[in-house]
Amino acid sequence: MTKTELQKKDLRLVGEEISHELGAQMVKDYQVANPTDVKAYYIGRNIIDQVLAQPGCVGIRFYNAYNEAGDKTLVYVGVDEFGKALVQYTVVNAAGSFETKKAIVADRIRTDEEGESWLEKIWHSIFS
Repeated sequence: MTKTELQKKDLRLVGEEISHELGAQMVKDYQVANPTDVKAYYIGRNIIDQVLAQPGCVGIRFYNAYNEAGDKTLVYVGVDEFGKALVQYTVVNAAGSFETKKAIVADRIRTDEEGESWLEKIWHSIFS
């Protein structure tokens, strides 16, 4: 194995499960420090599956952004094993020729600003 191979990190492994207590505390700390910010975003499984299904995609990068109406949102894109955003990829079409396709750039999240928040549900389950 070369030095470069040893230094290369597998980006598929980024992220880990944490406890409910730690997650709740992290969310609470952020919301206390930023009381007027969006509390949460919701993204459906279908678009996440589509982004991850692109050839060479090992993860998703989320960017803070503003939508056309000026509201805070997220833009998310697939990322390859080198940490580069997927811009395009090559597929073999029905005629057997190579074809370049644009990679998915996604948005259209929903903010969860109504009802009991995830934090409140976790908090109640831990401390009730």
